[in-house]
Amino acid sequence: MNKAELLGRWTKEKSEELYGIKNWGAGYFSISDKGEVLVNPYKDNDSAAISLMDIISGIRDRGLDMPVLLRFENLLDSQISFLNNSFNEAMRKLSYKGEYRGVYPIKVNQQQQVVEEVTKFGQRYHHGLEVGSKAELVAALSLMKDKEACLICNGYKDEEFIDLGLYAVKMGFKCLFVIEIPGELDIVLERSQALGVKPNIGIRIKLASKAGGHWTESGGDRSIFGLNMSQVIEIVDILKEKNMMDCLKLLHYHLGSQIPNIRDIRSAVLEATRVYAELVKEGAPMGYLDLGGGLAVDYDGSNTNYSYSRNYTVEEYCSDIVEAVMSILDSSNIKHPVIVTESGRTTVAYYSVLLFNVLDVETFEEYEIPDQLDENISEQIKNLYDVNKNLTLKNIQECYNDALYYRDEIRDMFKHGRISLRERSLSEKIFWNTIHQIAKEKQKLKIALPDLEDIESAIADIYYCNFSVFQSIPDSWAIDQLFPIIPLQRLQELPKRNAVIADITCDCDGKIDRFIDLHDVRTTLPLHEMKNGDDYYLGVFLVGAYQETLGDLHNLFGDTNVVSVRLNPDGTFELVREIHGDSVADVLSYVEFEPKDMIVNFRKTAEEAVQEGLISASERREIMRAYDNGLRGYTYYER
Repeated sequence: MNKAELLGRWTKEKSEELYGIKNWGAGYFSISDKGEVLVNPYKDNDSAAISLMDIISGIRDRGLDMPVLLRFENLLDSQISFLNNSFNEAMRKLSYKGEYRGVYPIKVNQQQQVVEEVTKFGQRYHHGLEVGSKAELVAALSLMKDKEACLICNGYKDEEFIDLGLYAVKMGFKCLFVIEIPGELDIVLERSQALGVKPNIGIRIKLASKAGGHWTESGGDRSIFGLNMSQVIEIVDILKEKNMMDCLKLLHYHLGSQIPNIRDIRSAVLEATRVYAELVKEGAPMGYLDLGGGLAVDYDGSNTNYSYSRNYTVEEYCSDIVEAVMSILDSSNIKHPVIVTESGRTTVAYYSVLLFNVLDVETFEEYEIPDQLDENISEQIKNLYDVNKNLTLKNIQECYNDALYYRDEIRDMFKHGRISLRERSLSEKIFWNTIHQIAKEKQKLKIALPDLEDIESAIADIYYCNFSVFQSIPDSWAIDQLFPIIPLQRLQELPKRNAVIADITCDCDGKIDRFIDLHDVRTTLPLHEMKNGDDYYLGVFLVGAYQETLGDLHNLFGDTNVVSVRLNPDGTFELVREIHGDSVADVLSYVEFEPKDMIVNFRKTAEEAVQEGLISASERREIMRAYDNGLRGYTYYER
């Protein structure tokens, strides 16, 4: 089969299946007939779809370099609407008598633009904010305008924190203090008396219920925050003693950030609602049931209870919650509360895509080896050569074991000076040729051999890309979080290379070698061969939650350029905001270098070189210009 025939059999539909874009894209992302990734927030209007390659062209034409974090404000708007409408529809169908009030946890993505747009797009639904620190409360109060939205105050709270929240109550905001540890209540009551403001109090409880996934320890008896049932009764007794039971209005729990199994969600809601009903019986007015976060994002598109997926839809999530609350409260004739969720991950995950270009590729091609070896060559190298020549499907496991054994023997011989560097080089060629042959033969096996399961990753290409894992997708490095990664172009062509992705940090952990797959986790990503001189772009999707605020300055790579895009129904787009990424001077100042002092110090060093006759005065000027340009430059690879 020639190349033209091979390419002719590949279609965009095969790329859609290979990369799973229809499974994880939530209807927002697709592939065009040209083989480019499209984005479309208007799911019922195909003509509104826009190619990410066209957006990249617009970004490059305006002088911004890769990498770029691309934010789609329409997708944020769409996700907020989808969540609120799904809850409202579930309540309508089940005749629920209460309301839904979503709140966005600022910790999920604290960037000013993100929080501002959440409050803007959420205002028509009275979608509020959740804060877990004094700084987050200060940020929230600068942006919140809607007095019907909830402002939930979690986390440790000192007097300044509480005073700010009480002033917000006085100004008409629905600000609720959630008691996380018993001692907090005393401070809240003391400051409310001092300021003459009656507080809105909530209680966070520790549930017996626990969820699966990465964040399973967020729930259960040993969770860090929250009150056990004995402490809840102590809080109730204190409020009764002080004649302030009318202040207890909210019950809160948090089961985890990404809950893949709907049964865990339903179990927790039932338990919490039972506690809610008992608090009403104790005389608390209540009115708010805050279920915390947990609504998962289907990162791999498998629709299972795998850690990076979920076995339910948003609609099922909403219906199960509403039905569970009603099943407990209706039997006790208790008024339906306002249901609050802190669904941050699903709100902002789709909002951002990390774009970067491939800089270079290291390919692991099959080496040519000689037809015969020199008779004086080492016996171990001859043995390795015989393994290569006698490899068949029947003895594939034995040849694999022998190849590893002789390779290690030969390397040990080299360390002890018993073979030359040239002989070592020959042995490596024979070994890797053998591994390539084993990988080919493995495809013919009817039953997989465990030792050969990941052999493709051993011969995978390395695509060196213009970004930092630690800065832009730290969860990929820290907790092996999977994100959908896909080429943005040439998706009507067969991707013939299997690759791992390396960033431009000089760190062996600066790589991605685990990729989404519908049935498992891939150790390589199918990519296209690089064409000389042509740009090749990749996108990492669903990175809007946590990644921007968790990023660090590993190797002093700073924040990327950020571009916010508004997509129009007619298929055009506008760049509504551009934020230039950190310069070298910016990141150095973060680690307590003073750029002005650095220039002075380096100028002295350069002048000393002039006085020593090492450089001329005019060369000093050029060197200082280069140093200054370096300080002002982007921390990533620039053209």
